[in-house]
Amino acid sequence: MKYYIIAGEASGDLHASNLMRELKTLDNEAEFRFWGGDLMAREGGKLVRHYRDTAYMGVWEVVTNLKSIFKNLNDCKEDILRYHPDVVILVDYPGFNLRIANFAHRNGLTVFYYISPKIWAWNKGRVKRIQKWVDKMFTILPFETDFYAKYNVPVAYSGNPLLDAIDTREYKDEARNAFLERNQLPDKPIVAVLAGSRAQEIERIMPDMLKMVRKFPDHQFIVAGAPSFNAADYQQYVPGEGTVKVLFGETYALLQQARAAMVTSGTATLEAALLNCPQVVCYKMWGGTLTDFMAKKVIIQVPFISLVNLIMNREVVTELFQNDMTEENLTGELRNLLCDEGIRNKMFADYEELQKIMGGPGSSKKTARLMWDTLNSQKE
Repeated sequence: MKYYIIAGEASGDLHASNLMRELKTLDNEAEFRFWGGDLMAREGGKLVRHYRDTAYMGVWEVVTNLKSIFKNLNDCKEDILRYHPDVVILVDYPGFNLRIANFAHRNGLTVFYYISPKIWAWNKGRVKRIQKWVDKMFTILPFETDFYAKYNVPVAYSGNPLLDAIDTREYKDEARNAFLERNQLPDKPIVAVLAGSRAQEIERIMPDMLKMVRKFPDHQFIVAGAPSFNAADYQQYVPGEGTVKVLFGETYALLQQARAAMVTSGTATLEAALLNCPQVVCYKMWGGTLTDFMAKKVIIQVPFISLVNLIMNREVVTELFQNDMTEENLTGELRNLLCDEGIRNKMFADYEELQKIMGGPGSSKKTARLMWDTLNSQKE
């Protein structure tokens, strides 16, 4: 079969690549054409556009790049028609992918959505579009499955692909000394800095995170470099030469060895929890008090911004969002994570409960099988 897959960021590239790998085990004639990243490219097929050239975040960035966004949409639509796939698989990235879902549906193509857009948090009205345009939704979070079922959207849950990525990670059993030696690091407790995968996130959040360097001189702060950036992108925010190291391709190994982490809200919060790393969640959008009010009272329609707390339906990790993201608050929360064994042990116990809810690895394989069976049943 011919598969057209669209992923618009680093996490989508990871999960789509694992899905592609599993689809190939089921379909000996699988052909892939996709918008994504390097991990998808390693699985074969044709990379049409890299996600680093298509990701825009926030109202201002979208408005100032409208010409490029519409060109990308038109290019994608034309490419889909030329390729005429058996199925279009959309991976998160709702601003772009919901428009493609509409287009593909109108042109008689089967549309699968893998990794639901967070419409349950931002805009529940979008579920009506998904009802019309998506043939089947494949969810990765338990509460999402119930949400779509309530709206009579064809839905399937097969676990979370993060569990696959973490289970097969490199350096899974690496000792701390080996990690330090391999990365030429001193023997000091580590604070991991995960500042996001978008330039706007790094610009807004990373400077506040790195203010902690001078607050905790007995610790070393290490940035988990996102694959779409280079060292220079981060060094402009580092408070002094040599004070902070940036490691690329080491996020899981870093979280595994860190005593604590400062994590930008998103998939990384769940990754840190599944790797048993105590964390404080940080997020800051453009604007000040007005944006803070709008976000908390109007825009965000769920009680938490981190996946950990949403899945557990209670506060497991502290969230510093908008006006709460201050130097004083971050200092206090990070000190608790590093020094208070009672707080640390409570978080470890909550993480263990989270692991049970999430289940074990095998999600990518299960999702590929569900997609393959659905496509074949349509041919009968």
